[in-house]
Amino acid sequence: MTDLMHPDEIRGLFSKAMSDMYRDEVPQYGDLIDLVRDVNNAVLAGDPELQAQMQAADELDRLDVERHGAIRLGTAEELSLIRRMFAVMGMYPVGYYDLSVAGLPVHSTAFRPIETAALSRNPFRVFTSLVRLELLEDRDLADAAADILAQRQIVTSKALFLIETAELQGGLTKPQAEEFVAQALETFRWHSDATVDAETYERLHDAHRLIADVVSFKGPHINHLTPRTLDIDEVQRLMPERGIAPKAVIEGPPRRDAGILLRQTSFKALEEPVKFKGADAAGTHTARFGEIEQRGVALTAEGRALYDRCLAETRAAAAVGGQGQGAGDYVDALNAKFAAFPDDLDTLRREKLAFFRYRAVGQATGQAGDVEALIASGALVADPQVYEDFLPVSAAGIFQSNLGSDAQSTYDAAANQDAFEAALGATVTDPTGLYEKIQNDSLLEALTQLGQGHLLAA
Repeated sequence: MTDLMHPDEIRGLFSKAMSDMYRDEVPQYGDLIDLVRDVNNAVLAGDPELQAQMQAADELDRLDVERHGAIRLGTAEELSLIRRMFAVMGMYPVGYYDLSVAGLPVHSTAFRPIETAALSRNPFRVFTSLVRLELLEDRDLADAAADILAQRQIVTSKALFLIETAELQGGLTKPQAEEFVAQALETFRWHSDATVDAETYERLHDAHRLIADVVSFKGPHINHLTPRTLDIDEVQRLMPERGIAPKAVIEGPPRRDAGILLRQTSFKALEEPVKFKGADAAGTHTARFGEIEQRGVALTAEGRALYDRCLAETRAAAAVGGQGQGAGDYVDALNAKFAAFPDDLDTLRREKLAFFRYRAVGQATGQAGDVEALIASGALVADPQVYEDFLPVSAAGIFQSNLGSDAQSTYDAAANQDAFEAALGATVTDPTGLYEKIQNDSLLEALTQLGQGHLLAA
């Protein structure tokens, strides 16, 4: 068929519809969007060089539409079905995250676009977690939870039909895509009617609040939707002025001149009325919140090892400080430990600590001796690759703060990627390999354009 809608277009329709739905359900999310837009406009107005660099790198247009969401699933069948749903929108599982490092009984992946053009058009991502009932100590409760989850169907019959249609015909027509988006939204909509009685909810809640959130409802309601800011510290500072209460600590690396990886903060989860089965009076449930992120450059394996070491030293120092330490003490420790991490893009590139994307912008005179000479001449530009993925400790920190605690804690890991991929019905893509491919492909293209093919073998 020649009239099929491109997956990028379907993803654009879906991300806008999801944002509109969440804005209606959680009005404070709309306040957050307005705040982030104001801060981003101020940053760009005050830094014309940054604005020009983002424009030239084809990253400016994506800023306003950029979002990531998060959902939590209950069964292997649900995870496999969601994988098929996101594939219709050109989103694929990238990375494996073990959130048991923070005592959360889930492991996760991120569904996102993987091609450069698709990321530039709309880098919508959904951080998707699968609950791990095998980690519950109360086996009777785990069995009861599994029985409850087995009875639900999180995707409408019409959405499933359209997923199967897309798989058979290689995509969807525009009318089919519009119906698919409308039906897909139903999977992620908030439902205030619980599927369990109050007593069962309390047992699940006592075992873990996240377990209660996954098991007690009709489907995997979107629990946050996250815009991207260019200055998360300013957003954090201004949130109280807009009537938004931020969490105590920004997760991830400290504020830097050369931003790396991902920094995240959020506002506290909402307490929402819930009707439990068989109950006359309404109860309450706390799950959905607002989040903001600032994305820096993606790190190589060497850069990530340095990041992990700095973060581990920070958390160890904070733990030594004991319960008297507050958010300010943690930030001080973070800044001190990350002083060992180079803080300018050129050094990160030269020391192979971060990934870049190359582009030819001029003419090369004669044969250059090396890539550095081309960059020095201005004929070749290296743009930092935006980190498109997530950090397990940071994600867990956000989850923990909205489950009732801002504590910085370390737990024993219980990773099981094989089991996760078996449930997924596919292997997850290694994000480092994606960044490396983009870097190598862009360098090949740029050197070819500049007539410097001899450097490819260097």
